Amino acid sequence: MTDDKVKELFSKINIWKRGDERAPHKPLLLLLALGRVQQQTQWLSYKDVKDKLGQLLLEFGPPRPMSTIDPFLRLPNDGLWKLSVDSPPFKESFLIGNDIAGGFTDEVYGVLTRNPSLVKELAEDLLYEHFPDSLHEDILTAVGLNLDFNQRTSRGSDSSQRTARDPNFRHRVLLAYEYSCAICGFNVRLGHAPVALDAAHIQWHQSGGPDTENNGLALCSMHHKLFDRGAFSLRFSDGDYIVKVAQQAHGTRGFDEWLMRYHDQILRKPQSPVYYPKDTFAQWHWREVFREPSRYSPGAM
Repeated sequence: MTDDKVKELFSKINIWKRGDERAPHKPLLLLLALGRVQQQTQWLSYKDVKDKLGQLLLEFGPPRPMSTIDPFLRLPNDGLWKLSVDSPPFKESFLIGNDIAGGFTDEVYGVLTRNPSLVKELAEDLLYEHFPDSLHEDILTAVGLNLDFNQRTSRGSDSSQRTARDPNFRHRVLLAYEYSCAICGFNVRLGHAPVALDAAHIQWHQSGGPDTENNGLALCSMHHKLFDRGAFSLRFSDGDYIVKVAQQAHGTRGFDEWLMRYHDQILRKPQSPVYYPKDTFAQWHWREVFREPSRYSPGAM
């Protein structure tokens, strides 16, 4: 098997789809398996997958129950994964009780171990296609993958197959919010250049969100990360977007300063109403990213 054939198999994995719902089960399992390849391990027991993948789905998946058994048993259909037994019953008790394991096929594993740079390329593509940039380093740490993060390429293994992004999206969104964070107003500059200020997609680019101002927010790096992790989201009410903090978000130092001080506060408006977030994008973020329910609002009934 060649490097190109392995790349082709990865590019054609069958991802469950229903509308714009997120389904990161297989990508996260493959990233976990690539991390094990770097540790020279081919096999992952289902018990380990249930624990590790379950935690990954809690942290980086959508806020609804996620199956760990489905990707483990269905990846063999994509031609790059195999199980330690043929056609095991679709029952977790059997998989755990009999220590059933899964891993890359011998051919795929052989190619990956001979070419460590291919592991990095494939991992970059999985991250790029399924998760926003703000989460990449956290996911790599969680799955135990070392990509020399600061030296990663922006191209990946096959940029021609990626959905093109508008290179002017950041400039247009920052301009719409007058180069200030839409949550806290952060607007530090170094000379003429804004520092630690990002253009965040409300509905992720990886999930079909367009590169338009009404799908963007100017956010400081901290609020960008918190937004993409689902620590807060937006609710439309009486002509304004209201910031809502998740009940699952908690902490001591920094929690009040970065989150609770903005709970139930109105999102800063862009300089033109045409740039105000479109509610379908905000609803997507609430459904697919936000760790609802939101915290108590004193004025709510």
